Amino acid sequence: MGNNILASHAKWGQKHAMVFIPEHAEKFRFRRSALFMPASNARALEKARTLSCDTLIFDLEDAVADDARGTAHENLLTLVKGEEFGGRERVIRVSAYGSPTFSEDLAVALACQPDAILLPKVEQAGTIAEVANLAGSDGPIPAPGLWTPAIWAMIETPMALLNLREICAASKRLSCLVVGPNDLAKATGTSMEQGRDAMLPWLMMIIAAARAHGQSVLDGVYNNFRDIDGLAAECAQGASMGFDGKTLIHPSQIDTANNAFGPSEKEIARAQAIVDAFSLPSADGKGAIQINGEMVERLHLAVAERLLRLMETP
Repeated sequence: MGNNILASHAKWGQKHAMVFIPEHAEKFRFRRSALFMPASNARALEKARTLSCDTLIFDLEDAVADDARGTAHENLLTLVKGEEFGGRERVIRVSAYGSPTFSEDLAVALACQPDAILLPKVEQAGTIAEVANLAGSDGPIPAPGLWTPAIWAMIETPMALLNLREICAASKRLSCLVVGPNDLAKATGTSMEQGRDAMLPWLMMIIAAARAHGQSVLDGVYNNFRDIDGLAAECAQGASMGFDGKTLIHPSQIDTANNAFGPSEKEIARAQAIVDAFSLPSADGKGAIQINGEMVERLHLAVAERLLRLMETP
């Protein structure tokens, strides 16, 4: 399984598909739910501290009209800059690279020191490399206390699909891909009226590219936020495909995404059982032991320990 370990629980938790946990858990965080929030909406930004999502994406692109951009910038500088939001991951999506509003958006975003900058409509590897340099570094993610934002990329055009390999390899700062299904459908003429079956090959391409480069990958938004059953079905599909989580457009979608992409109670119980079994004197020095008729190796112990450690993280 290379440098990553896939924590599977096909026998222990049928409700969920699997939770993908990189080998180095200190660089991993749950991204089950990533909520887009218009940066121009001060009330929404203030409410963000009370939401149960893993990631907050403060949006300066699609959700902000040109005449509200100044307000959006001011909101970010007064309501987001210096705020921790209860440990939730803070991401700012700027306007497209090369657009008239990009430079000012990026300057405001960097002033807020978010965990990541999300770039929309990425099509070329050069965009990632250039923004990584503009953001201060093209090297590895620094140690705590040395701030440089990660770069996230929206994959939402045909050209991006054709250039996935180069985009993912463009910079060590690139840590997450985000699917943009609405723009992808518009650019290709793909109908989504009967679901997104026609997109499945593209979605799997994006997942494979992200995994090949050790990156996270988030499923796209589900537009009808009142259709919780439809959202649940799409989340279940996304989780079975291997996505880490789902981007959302409304707080009412958070619990559904968290449930679909988070570890099940059975998976957590299995992890605890593995840790407990390996802690017994009878397991001392053994590379594999039997638990309830299943052979479990120390690589499974490592996965179990990482999962339990992550569950303890606020």
